[in-house]
Amino acid sequence: MRKKLAAGNWKMNGTEAQLAEVDSLIASHPDPKVDLLLCPPATLIERMARRVGTAQIAVGGQDCHAAVSGAHTGDVSAEMLRDAGARHVILGHSERRADHGETDACIRAKAETALAHDLIVVICVGETEAQRDAGDTLDVIRTQLAGSIPDGVTGAQLVVAYEPVWAIGTGRTPTLDQIAEVHDAIRAALTERLGAAQADTIRLLYGGSVKPGNAAEIFAVSNVDGALVGGASLKAADFSGIIAALEAA
Repeated sequence: MRKKLAAGNWKMNGTEAQLAEVDSLIASHPDPKVDLLLCPPATLIERMARRVGTAQIAVGGQDCHAAVSGAHTGDVSAEMLRDAGARHVILGHSERRADHGETDACIRAKAETALAHDLIVVICVGETEAQRDAGDTLDVIRTQLAGSIPDGVTGAQLVVAYEPVWAIGTGRTPTLDQIAEVHDAIRAALTERLGAAQADTIRLLYGGSVKPGNAAEIFAVSNVDGALVGGASLKAADFSGIIAALEAA
């Protein structure tokens, strides 16, 4: 049985003052029935991990370099994330793919390094609006999965997040049937690649304009095991509504 996961990606938002939202989240969910994950900017990882303490919220990074260390000014290594208190890392987010030209091979190399440093990888896949309109969605997703996920990964090491690029931060969401089609296809691709025993343990998250108002219907969709939430994770009140919907799913 896959335990549900509500993950928040703060993106390039947040300073020390924003950590008050973590206090509110802990107070609202002292004993959550689902797993909780927050991925703040790198400057806040250590402070957030200290703030969380023994509360049931994991902390993650938003990216890491494929190299263990070296002359990579401005980058963060997997080892550094672990040292700061992170236990997860988001890789292959569409904003990284678009803004930094990250390829599937790049993401796979990062994932291999992250796994070697005992980080759980949250690998993102998703199609652009043009790819959706051309009818290429499933081909794009399968290609991204095949290229981005390392061989031999287990359900304890991997989370897959489907984020249609055209729905991120736009307020638009795919239909429930479209979400189901992609999530079912992801599960099938993982089964073919890793075998049913491992594939059945990998949690599949939906991301893209998830809000308290639409969370319940999304979480009722086949093979949706939670959400990767952007803007709505910045405020405890909004994220709490999504968590409550997931707990009730």
